Amino acid sequence: MTQHPRLMSPLKLRDHTLRNRIVFGAHTANMSDQGMPGPRFGKYLLERALGGAAMVVAEPVPVHRTGVLTRGNFLHSDDAVIPAFRQITDEVKDAGAVILQQLYHIGAHGDSDLSFAPHWSPSGGPSYHDSDGSHAMTEAEVEELLEAHVAAAVRAKASGFQGVEVWAAYHSLLDQFWTPWSNRRTDQWGGSLENRTRFSRTLIERIRRACGEDFVVGLAVSYSEAYAVTLGAEALTEILSLHDRTGHVDYVTVGAGSYLEFESIIPPFTHGEKLTTPLTQVLKRELKHAVVTSEAGVRTPENGEAIIASGLADLVSIVRGQIADPHLARKVAEGRAEDVRGCISCNQMCWGRRSRDYWISCLINPSAGREFEWGGDRFVAAPEPKEVLVVGAGPAGLEAARVAAERGHRVEIVEAAPVVGGQFRLAGMQPRRGQILELMDWYERQFDRLGVRLRLNTFLDAEEVAAHPAGVVVVATGSLPDESGFQRWVPEEPALPGIEAGGVWSPEAVLRREARLGDAVVVYDEGGNWRGVGTAWALAEAGRHVTIVTPEAFVGKELARTAADGVARRRLGALGVRMLAEHRLVRWHGDGVTVRSFLTGAEEVIPASGLVMATTNRAFDVLPEAIEGKVLHRIGDCAAPRLAAYAFHDGRKLGLSL
Repeated sequence: MTQHPRLMSPLKLRDHTLRNRIVFGAHTANMSDQGMPGPRFGKYLLERALGGAAMVVAEPVPVHRTGVLTRGNFLHSDDAVIPAFRQITDEVKDAGAVILQQLYHIGAHGDSDLSFAPHWSPSGGPSYHDSDGSHAMTEAEVEELLEAHVAAAVRAKASGFQGVEVWAAYHSLLDQFWTPWSNRRTDQWGGSLENRTRFSRTLIERIRRACGEDFVVGLAVSYSEAYAVTLGAEALTEILSLHDRTGHVDYVTVGAGSYLEFESIIPPFTHGEKLTTPLTQVLKRELKHAVVTSEAGVRTPENGEAIIASGLADLVSIVRGQIADPHLARKVAEGRAEDVRGCISCNQMCWGRRSRDYWISCLINPSAGREFEWGGDRFVAAPEPKEVLVVGAGPAGLEAARVAAERGHRVEIVEAAPVVGGQFRLAGMQPRRGQILELMDWYERQFDRLGVRLRLNTFLDAEEVAAHPAGVVVVATGSLPDESGFQRWVPEEPALPGIEAGGVWSPEAVLRREARLGDAVVVYDEGGNWRGVGTAWALAEAGRHVTIVTPEAFVGKELARTAADGVARRRLGALGVRMLAEHRLVRWHGDGVTVRSFLTGAEEVIPASGLVMATTNRAFDVLPEAIEGKVLHRIGDCAAPRLAAYAFHDGRKLGLSL
C-alpha cells in the first residue's frame, strides 16, 4: 500500500481521469530526427507512462517558423508529423496515461542560428537567448500567429493528443504580451490588462472552438521575482483569474524563472525545492475552474505528497525526477518509494546536453534517451546467469553490479575503501550536494534487494582476482589525482615548479579531510566544474581565505551548461573568495604561489599555506591486461578519467551486455 495517498489519488480533467497527481511535464528533449518524432522520443515518453505517470505533456512544438529554438524541435506547420506522433500517442494512452502536447513561441527570445528568421514579438526589444533584436509584429502578423497556434492544436488533436498546453512561461510570446515592459503597443493588443491579455484569451478561445469540449487545454506560466520588470505574483494571479473566468482553461502549470533569470527554470542543487508553491497556493484559492500544477524543484514523491496534502496545488510536475527514475510513480503506488532513484539536481546531462543542442539524457540514468535501444529500468533476464566480480564500487562499478544483478547474474562487488561511491561520494561532501550521498544509500538498498554481495575494505591483487570463482571480471578501479602538478594549459612543463616543497593537495584529499591547508588556500581549477569550484566553496564555508585561479575566461566555465555557474560565483563572492581568471601557475613556493596572466604576462605572488590542484586525473589500473580463465572488462575512470556521467553510462551499458 502506498505511503503517499494524496499523491496517488485520481483527478478528473474534462472527460479524462488521471490515475494519480503526477505529471511528466513538458520539456525540450531535443530528440527529433530531422524534425520528425521517432523511436528515441516515443520510447522516452512511453517509459514514463509505463512507469505510472498520470499525464505526459510532450515536448513543446513551435507553432511558426519564427518560433524555432533548437535543432531538435519538431517540424512546425507540417502535417507530416501526424502519423509519427499518432504511433507515440497510441502507445502512451495504451499504457494508461493521458498525453498532451505543449505549443510554444518564444517571441523576442529566439535563436537566429536555428530559425534563420526574425524573432517576432509584441514590440521589438532584445532577445535574451541570443544577442539579436526582435521584430515588432504588425496586426496582420499577430493574426498569423493566432492562427498558427490554432492550426498546431488541430494538428495535435489529429495526432492523437488529448489536449494541448499553451505556453506562456519564461517571458515567452504570451508573457511578453502580458508584461507592460515588453508590450508597448498602442493598438488593441497593448495598454490595458484587457488588451494585453487579448492575444492569449483569443488564442485559447479559438483552440476550444476548433478542438471541442472534451479537449484538455492547459496554460503554462512561470514565476520569478528576480527582476522588477517581469510579472509578480499579484499580476499573474489577476491575469490567470481573467483566463479562468472563460472556463476554457482546465489547468495552470506554474514553473520558475524566465529567460531573464535562467538558472531557476531548471533549478540545480544550489536552489531550494518546491519553488513555486507561494504562487500555486494563491492560485489554488483564486481559480474557480482550472486546477493548479506546481513544478520546479518538485524532486521527490515526498515533495509531491506534501504539496498535494497541504492544498498547495492539485497536481505536481516531476520532470527530472522521472528522467532519473521513469518508474517513480509506479514505485510510489506500490508502496516502494524507497526504491525510487532520486534525481541529484545536477543538470549535467539533461539541461547540460540540451544547452549544447544535443538530445537530453541523465547522469544517473543513462538509459534516458536510449530507451528504444536499452529499455528503461526494465531488464531482460540473461539467457545464461554468470558469476560476476566487480572490482571497485565507484559509479561505474555500482551501476554495472546493479544492472548485472537485475538481469539474474550472481554478482560480488569489492571495494578497497570503507564506503561505496569512490570520488563521486566525495563530491557529495561539497556544500548542498547531499543528494549524492542519498544515491549511494540507494545503491546499497538495491544490492540488498538483489542479493549482490558487497565487500568493503577489500583490495584484490592480480593473484586474488585470478583465484576468484567468477568467470567475468569488471575492472572499475577508477582514477587518482595527478600528483605532478602538470597544467594542461602549460604543456611544455611536465610538473609544477616547486611542487617538491609540499603542501600541494588534490580536491579528494581536501574532502577526505587529509589535507593540512592552513588559513589561506589557492585552488587551481582546470576543469571549470564542481571538482574545483565546489571544493573552493567548501573551504570558504569552513572559514579559510580562498583564491580560485583558472586558465579559463571565467570561474565555473563548464558549469555554464548546467545554469549553475552564476549562482556558484555569487556564493563564492559572498564568502569572500577571490576569483582570478585567465591565469596559470608559475611556481609554488611552499608559502605562496606565483601566477601569470595569459592576457598581459604580468606576474603576482599570492601568499598561501596550501595549494589545491583540480587538474585531470590519471587512470588507476593495477591489474594485468589479461588474466587466464577470466573475461575482463574495464569501465569508468580506469579506462579514461572522465566525469561521473560517463562512468554510469559505462556501467549500465556493460551490465546490459553481460
